Amino acid sequence: MLTNTLINSLGIEVIELLKGKVVATMPVDERTRQPFGLLHGGASVALAETVASIGAFELVDKETEAVVGLEINANHIKGKRDGVVTATGTVLHQGRTTMVWDIRITDEEGNLICVSRCTMAVIKQKK
Repeated sequence: MLTNTLINSLGIEVIELLKGKVVATMPVDERTRQPFGLLHGGASVALAETVASIGAFELVDKETEAVVGLEINANHIKGKRDGVVTATGTVLHQGRTTMVWDIRITDEEGNLICVSRCTMAVIKQKK
């Protein structure tokens, strides 16, 4: 399901998947840096929305429902030039038609790189 997707292209790997919590890593390399050599804010946002999307999908009826991003914001706290970042997403609100996820992206030492909030819409799957 992840093959030939942005997730695969950016090297994102899910390392923990629980009901209401997702942890994923992403390398900081030529795929995820901006021209000045720092982690691209868009890559951080893509990682955050990936974590929220995967987590939200785990909380719905997979036979009849799907999830899509409705809104996302991010505050980029600290730059990073190389290594790996880890995103930890936790559900703040799980409603019938929306979910709100909190995502914190940290470096190898636990320093906060980015904080994001993502609202997911729960939609009916088309048959």
